[in-house]
Amino acid sequence: MAGAVKRYSGLMDWLTTVDHKKIGILYLISAGIFFLFGGVEALLIRLQLFFPEQNLFGENTAEIFNQLITMHGTTMIFFAAMPLIFALMNAIVPLQIGARDVAFPYVNALSFWLFLFGGVLLNTSYLLGGAPDAGWTAYAALSTKAYSGSGVDFYVLGLQIAGLGTLIGGINFLVTIINMRAPGMTFMRMPLFTWASFVTSALVLFAFPAITVALVLLMFDRLFNAQFFEVAGGGNVVLWEHIFWIFGHPEVYILILPAFGIISEVLSTFSHKRLFGYGTMVFATALIGFLGFMVWVHHMFTVGLGPIANAIFAIATMLIAVPTGIKIFNWLLTMWGGHIRFTAASLYAIGFIPTFVIGGMTGIMLTLPPADFQFQDSYFVVAHFHYTIVGGLIFGMFSGMYYWWPKMFGRMLNETMGKISFWFFFVGFHMTFFIQHWLGLDGMPRRVYTYLAGQGFEKGNFISTIGAMLMGVSIIVMMINIIVTQMKKADAPADPWDGRTLEWAISSPAPEYNFAQLPRVRGLDALWIEKMAGNKGMIPAEPLAEIHMPSPSIMPFVKALGLFIAGYGFMFNGNTKATSLPVVGFVFEHYILAAAGVAVFLFGMFLRSVYDDQGFHIPIEEIHVDQEENA
Repeated sequence: MAGAVKRYSGLMDWLTTVDHKKIGILYLISAGIFFLFGGVEALLIRLQLFFPEQNLFGENTAEIFNQLITMHGTTMIFFAAMPLIFALMNAIVPLQIGARDVAFPYVNALSFWLFLFGGVLLNTSYLLGGAPDAGWTAYAALSTKAYSGSGVDFYVLGLQIAGLGTLIGGINFLVTIINMRAPGMTFMRMPLFTWASFVTSALVLFAFPAITVALVLLMFDRLFNAQFFEVAGGGNVVLWEHIFWIFGHPEVYILILPAFGIISEVLSTFSHKRLFGYGTMVFATALIGFLGFMVWVHHMFTVGLGPIANAIFAIATMLIAVPTGIKIFNWLLTMWGGHIRFTAASLYAIGFIPTFVIGGMTGIMLTLPPADFQFQDSYFVVAHFHYTIVGGLIFGMFSGMYYWWPKMFGRMLNETMGKISFWFFFVGFHMTFFIQHWLGLDGMPRRVYTYLAGQGFEKGNFISTIGAMLMGVSIIVMMINIIVTQMKKADAPADPWDGRTLEWAISSPAPEYNFAQLPRVRGLDALWIEKMAGNKGMIPAEPLAEIHMPSPSIMPFVKALGLFIAGYGFMFNGNTKATSLPVVGFVFEHYILAAAGVAVFLFGMFLRSVYDDQGFHIPIEEIHVDQEENA
């Protein structure tokens, strides 16, 4: 019966929640943990390259180094950056469009648990025979059984489980933004972060099936002796590159577009101005998403596709710089003449602009096939993609984190510590990666675990490692800031930054139901319009009434757990009928373990089908009306 649903507390509350704001926090915590894992892996890589001819890990240094670079790239892209994006999308997008929840709360929870169990599965490879060692792109034939260890099986299955979560999460946000906007919130009144999230979700919908197909084919090669990428059996290793990069280059924009949206929000707020050229920014965002699917071959200029193919994709890649350039100029013109406030959030946003421009300029250099023949597989490429992914995405995510932290947690992060963390990160980042352009031009190849003295690589690697240490100091300061802040009482005001969009119209943190009454939106920068009209908050679009909310459910957790168990079952077959699983302590027939996982998943679906999920109602007397005079 509606209203009779059991409400949980403590750990059970977090395991069963379908509240998008709590799921956003779960994404943020998980992303933070994986980010630390990836950061430690990066520091170990840099320490190995600190001096020439080192063997930091003894006689197995080369093997361990290959595992570290594979896990660092995979973890940072799929298990740190992607969940950071989904953390802020979950926490903010429904608030920005004036919705009470996402379209499919249950699917939203399942999306998170699939991502988390996929990441856990991948990282247990360290304990169960070794991590994947074929590079984060897992190129065939390096990723086939002949040339890599069992760790690639964890890569294949971990990414399939996590990727399924990302795919259904993208579908959920597409439907949410299309169908659940508040009255008056037309598409051309949506904030730029919501627009970026919308285009990103569309990219997820079309890009992630490609990587899923590639991983399934590789799984069949490795586990069932198929021949898709086995040259001796008639397979084609270039097939993997095509399928991977058809996903992989849109993935770059899946990562960077939300950062673009964040920068647009932060610079507008802290410049005390409306975003310059809103319409062109929306057009540029959509155009980047469209062109992102047409440039994948620029990762393959050295494959031998011929001059016509290379020329076509070189031109397409140059074209995508145009909408990006539009955004850069619009951000600069937003700040021009504005009353800029230098907070931690705005510092990361301002630091983003020159950093990403450098990454874009080196990207244009790489669009030229003759030049790419020289840059290919050198440290120049390493420098380029870190300038775009770290200098772009991570600067943007950190800016958004400082900006929306009070809305997520009800507490203000310490600004002094935030600025200290920014300067350590900014200086450390450029020390780490700017010098790598010269290392690449001097001939240092990427993915090498050591180098000889006297080759001219010593100084560059030394400076780069010092820079990585400074970035580590920045993250430590940030963690201290977070811990100290969370020990305080929740005291953040509803609108600490004098914001312009709907999320700042309600209390911090937002109540479970978000809006006591759905707001009426009267234009772009909806809250700012009401402020200028002298209203203390949004004008409601509906009478005050009890609110219906979805029920909490343990089923998403159970389903994800089932696929997690089944993943081990597919892998642990070895060369015999049974394999000992150290983490379980028993000997299983591998197909029995796989069947057990599938059974757990189906059990979750069965419970879902018979579960009374009519939700519950929040009575009027429990609803806090923020603007009673407008009720």
